[in-house]
Amino acid sequence: MTSTASLAPPSPRRLQAAAWALRIQFFVSGALFATWGVHVPTVKAHYGLGEQSLAIAMLASGVGALLALTQAGRVVARFGPRGVAGLMGALCAGGVSLLIVPDAYLGLVGLLMLFGATASLFDVAINAEATEIEHLAARPLMSGFHAMFSLGGMVGAGVGSLLPWLGWTPQTHLFAACGAGIALILGACAAMLKMRTEAGEKQPMSLPRGVLALIGALAALGLIAEGAMYDWSVLFMKQERASDASIAALGYASFSLAMALGRFGGDWVRARVAPVPLMIASGLLAAAGMAAALLVPVAGAGLLGFALVGLGLSNVVPVLFSAASKVPGISAAHGIAAVSSLGYLGMMAGPPLIGMIAEHSSLTAGLACVVVFALVMAMSAQRALGVTQPGGGQPCRRLTDTRIGR
Repeated sequence: MTSTASLAPPSPRRLQAAAWALRIQFFVSGALFATWGVHVPTVKAHYGLGEQSLAIAMLASGVGALLALTQAGRVVARFGPRGVAGLMGALCAGGVSLLIVPDAYLGLVGLLMLFGATASLFDVAINAEATEIEHLAARPLMSGFHAMFSLGGMVGAGVGSLLPWLGWTPQTHLFAACGAGIALILGACAAMLKMRTEAGEKQPMSLPRGVLALIGALAALGLIAEGAMYDWSVLFMKQERASDASIAALGYASFSLAMALGRFGGDWVRARVAPVPLMIASGLLAAAGMAAALLVPVAGAGLLGFALVGLGLSNVVPVLFSAASKVPGISAAHGIAAVSSLGYLGMMAGPPLIGMIAEHSSLTAGLACVVVFALVMAMSAQRALGVTQPGGGQPCRRLTDTRIGR
């Protein structure tokens, strides 16, 4: 993982402004993912696709992301998080706006590959900046930053639910989301910290092994479940529960709102609950919520179930990233980099896997994978986290040296 540093220690006011600018970037990232998620049924209908063809198109997004991630360290090191976030965020928003412009399936595949590549670089850039701000603030802030991603997803899905009632066409919504996203991204970039740039990544990332590989596998399972909600929740509500477009979009919104609330309270929870029991509870809650959504054939049960999935998954990434930084014999930077790479792979590869199962069986069967993966997370928590947290781990201590307003 590339290390970046600010050119000079910023003043408290400057650091606070940078933190809020970064929250805006996470918010926009979540909103862009939600805009894509809300319009999965629109894309499916526009191109006349089955679940398998749609899953293959989604896989193109994953391929684009993985190709970009091989160079992400060098790119962020060379141009700095602020420059990469501005350019890649704007290109990501532009790609979303064009999703239903082409008539050819190959055009969709190309756009989703662009979306995956630019979204992953945007994500790496803002997380690099988040790491530096958290270090300078000397207290945990990462859960709050990621909460803004979830809040952006909730707002993006909520807007997608409201606009059909106002007579907006899908294309008008996509263009409006693009314009608003680019304006917010570029405006926030002006307040981000300027980081020292480097010539490039000097050491390649090695594959994780042992307990680090297990933690990374759990991150992948958790993010497969999260990615399933982003890409398939709206279609599930519309196709399996016969909901109209506005109610279907609320499936994504309920998931994102619950995840945002869980992450906003994440630092408070992690200060009081040890990692192993927290991970077990998280996995069981997510499994129960997904099972309720799939087994109870009522739209309201789907909305409640998706909310429980969001609450259950909300603290999985913070817990696993913290554990990765404490693996004996492994530097914190290497541990987090390895786990995040496996997690991101899971998030991008999971939705196409679910789509292929749906094509040969049903979307309900495909989303049942979320139940299985959440249960595996719960059952593997002690083995994965016990090494880094002897005796089940102690709650995280709150650092209060410097406070940044939320």
